[in-house]
Amino acid sequence: MEKRAILITGGSRGIGRAVALGAAARGWPVALSWHSDRAAADETVEQIVALDGQAVAIRADVAVEGDVVALFEQAEAALGRLDAVVVNAGIVAPSMPLAEMSLDRMRAVIDTNLLGALLCAREAARRLPRPVEEPAAALVLVSSIAAKLGSPYEYVDYAATKGAVDTLTIGLAKELAGQNIRVNAVRPGLIDTAIHASGGRPGRARELAHLVPMQRPGTPEEVAEAILWLAGGAASYASGAILDIGGGR
Repeated sequence: MEKRAILITGGSRGIGRAVALGAAARGWPVALSWHSDRAAADETVEQIVALDGQAVAIRADVAVEGDVVALFEQAEAALGRLDAVVVNAGIVAPSMPLAEMSLDRMRAVIDTNLLGALLCAREAARRLPRPVEEPAAALVLVSSIAAKLGSPYEYVDYAATKGAVDTLTIGLAKELAGQNIRVNAVRPGLIDTAIHASGGRPGRARELAHLVPMQRPGTPEEVAEAILWLAGGAASYASGAILDIGGGR
């Protein structure tokens, strides 16, 4: 069975946690980063260990360059060479139109979702290159359906950062192909996770389910399956792809 050491940012909750558990179920060693909820990170590691898996949780703020460098160094020290990196850490802020947003709010969203993605992608680009005769390394960025829908009156700042992540995916896939690194993104749609509560609407996924052609929100596990496919060897000819996991929305 294929075995790939994987680093997941924001891996203690939601989609990141589902990716970590799914990777462990495949027998992959896992490193995950967490920012503010150590208990959730520890619980995720405990679940992986209970599956006879290998996991380490590392605190990092992805918007801080030193934290990102230390995260990759510690992940490599724990797992050896990394084979896949999932750039998942992200935030939203309370729903409101752009005209009401403060600079501090916009800066926080941009720093985590865009600068954080750039810093993590840069560090992956420095550490993942390998000879062409070996299986390719994989970098998977977590974008959002918001990148194409725009999230009007809710999170246009968040949507703007995810649009930039899409562009980063396209450019970096071309930039790193010659170093045997595949770069892809997934765009989750309305997924039932705790991120909605952080935006002030814990029931948002269920409230808006009627807007989804499939008439339901998605689960973190459904998104994780797509991420893990892109991170694994089965997606050996996929690079520069942006995969929507949005129930047809």
